[in-house]
Amino acid sequence: MQVTASAPGKIILFGEHAVVYGKPAIAVAVDRRAYVTVQNREDEQIYVEVPDLEVSGYLNLEENEVKLETGDKTKKGILIYMLKSIERIHAGSGMNIHVDLNVPIGAGLGSSAAITVATIAAVSKFNGKNLSLEETARKAHEVELEVQGAASPIDTTLSTYGGIIYLSKNADALVPLEVNMEMPLVVGYTSKRGNTGELVESVRKRRENYPDALNLILDSVEALTNNAKEAILQNDEKRFGELMNINHGLLDAMGVNTAELSRMVYAAREAGAKGSKITGAGGGGSIIAYCPGKTEEVMEELNTFEKAFNANVSEEGVKIHSEN
Repeated sequence: MQVTASAPGKIILFGEHAVVYGKPAIAVAVDRRAYVTVQNREDEQIYVEVPDLEVSGYLNLEENEVKLETGDKTKKGILIYMLKSIERIHAGSGMNIHVDLNVPIGAGLGSSAAITVATIAAVSKFNGKNLSLEETARKAHEVELEVQGAASPIDTTLSTYGGIIYLSKNADALVPLEVNMEMPLVVGYTSKRGNTGELVESVRKRRENYPDALNLILDSVEALTNNAKEAILQNDEKRFGELMNINHGLLDAMGVNTAELSRMVYAAREAGAKGSKITGAGGGGSIIAYCPGKTEEVMEELNTFEKAFNANVSEEGVKIHSEN
């Protein structure tokens, strides 16, 4: 028997870092996906290979550990997400699991959530269980909470459901947005990866040292995120782009920008993007550019730095591709 499932990555459009302090955020699922294929195995072991990361190993559910076969320890993390995912749904049979990635790892694009959601969907289907989307999203969020210690439900929700969502103030609700506006996005990402935990801590310390200034910045992010929600619903391209540019400036003020990210942000605007900003934690990682009618020009310009790709909105979340 063989089952393949996939789930999309995500991009935060507005509100990163401020969301840690109860502010709203807007994020979108993108058509870069993680594919997880599960096959029968004659023994009871669970073997995983991720060729894109050059890592493989065995997942031992009883001992709650990952035993690497190939790859260095820095790449062990992705197998831990899979171990914790399988623990929640495994029925006892041996499995060979193959992962294909076209979501860059460590670039702030929700790769761990995409792999977690796709693993839960594929393994549950392999074991004859039909999980609802709600159950899949809940279990995936539990995995991220266990592995990371703290995690917003944004990534796992988008990987499960797809589309665009607005996370309301104090994370009271995840609201799907009905969007008619074209959303041509280009992602540029660097080989340098920011450490999310360290960057979140750096913003916390800056807020602790300069509370009056940083609280005003966080309140400004809240205001622009709510304005961006209206711009999306009203199909206002100009306003959307301008708000993206303002959000980048506020992230710079929080101290999470780098010279390389900033160069990419401004190069995208010079190539015709209506708006561009850091996406995710910063300190490295990725930028996004909103570029109606200028996608090719922006992508060509960003590729002169490191890597860039076109990122369309994925209205479809997790899906089963094959079962036989």
